[in-house]
Amino acid sequence: MNRRHNSFGHYMKKTFGTTVYKVNVDAGFTCPNRDGTLGVTGCIYCNNDSFRPSSCKPALSVSEQIKNGIAYLSKRYRAEKFLAYFQPFSNTYAPAEKLETLYREALEEPAIIGLAIGTRPDCIDKEKLALLESLTEKHFILVEYGLQSIYEKTLRFIERGHDYKTFLDAVLMTRDKGIYTGAHLIAGFPTETREEMLSMADEISSVRPDFLKLHQLQVIKDTPLAEIYRENPFQIFGYDEYLDFAVDFIERLSPDIVLQRLFATAPDEILIAPRWDKSRHEITRDIEKRLAERDTFQGKKCRALHNIGRV
Repeated sequence: MNRRHNSFGHYMKKTFGTTVYKVNVDAGFTCPNRDGTLGVTGCIYCNNDSFRPSSCKPALSVSEQIKNGIAYLSKRYRAEKFLAYFQPFSNTYAPAEKLETLYREALEEPAIIGLAIGTRPDCIDKEKLALLESLTEKHFILVEYGLQSIYEKTLRFIERGHDYKTFLDAVLMTRDKGIYTGAHLIAGFPTETREEMLSMADEISSVRPDFLKLHQLQVIKDTPLAEIYRENPFQIFGYDEYLDFAVDFIERLSPDIVLQRLFATAPDEILIAPRWDKSRHEITRDIEKRLAERDTFQGKKCRALHNIGRV
């Protein structure tokens, strides 16, 4: 346990003997919620510019993006090992043959020790999992499934286009192939009470993905959520309020789950709310400080009584 919670950085350093950095890759994917299969506007909160770094440009090939990312990270942090992070949109939303070409192109770089693949749980199938399983023989492979909420009322509100069971099925299928699984949750949707948000820690602890990303809801420019917020402003997490929430959530989360993220920091030029004016370092420091002040740690109040996969 590192700094009272099971952090991604600590886990990767323990596993690979050194700090592992992510190199972001935009391989030009879309998603079924944008190409007309399920919808055309996407989930109501989604603006991929909120998390896409400037070095991540689909006009460049996968190998070029990786070389640029490695050069930058090596110079700045003296980094030696990297994960290729396929992040924008749904990075399994293509035929398996195309996916294999893109994934293997990324893995050709000797410093890349594996892949982190962000996608939707309705964009995976047996053929794609067979491909990923074959890559696990020599590489670390993590599939991060965007869930956002366990509640059907919220999934409908955000126009997600799939239900919670789809996520559960995807995690089970992926885990059965020996592939690492991740989940992504957002806290703060106006459809949920604080206790409902915290209860997601209990539920996710019972599901036991290997990794979890949690962050506060952010209202981003040029999204349907921004229009909803403009017309009918709803409560957004204040900074101190979110620190308390994050610590409460961590307490109820299984200590076996590795926390990849506990907050989000969209660029100021597109962020409407909340405006915390805090750096990533400051937020991380303050969450750890709050954990210490309360003399608590990940899993202290974990309520999970069962799980559907490996412990």
